[in-house]
Amino acid sequence: MAVATAAVLSLDCAEPEELAKFYATVLGAEITPVTVLDRIDIAVPDGTRMSFIRDHGYAPPSWPRPDDSQQAHLELLVDDMDAAERQVVDLGARPLDTKDNGGPNDVRLYSDPAGHPFRLRHA
Repeated sequence: MAVATAAVLSLDCAEPEELAKFYATVLGAEITPVTVLDRIDIAVPDGTRMSFIRDHGYAPPSWPRPDDSQQAHLELLVDDMDAAERQVVDLGARPLDTKDNGGPNDVRLYSDPAGHPFRLRHA
């Protein structure tokens, strides 16, 4: 028996409204009403959910970290890597490591408008 009914990826940020709009557009999600102050949620049609929580002292993470340790990141599955890259950059993503690895193993790293790292990879 499961302990929880769902999981939600929550990202701290300075501007939750802007980050929610970014990911809602990238994922085709809807922004859902939340009664908690300083938090905005989105829901993707497949059931994936994300929350964006205001942190007044927020500082973006760096990638890679100086101590070379792994940190959490989001992976977005796409069919057309080049088209997805154009779209996320147009929406405000910043390329971090976008060399074309070619074929189905192509993975490209970006930061969202608040500085969180995420990857595009083939579905």
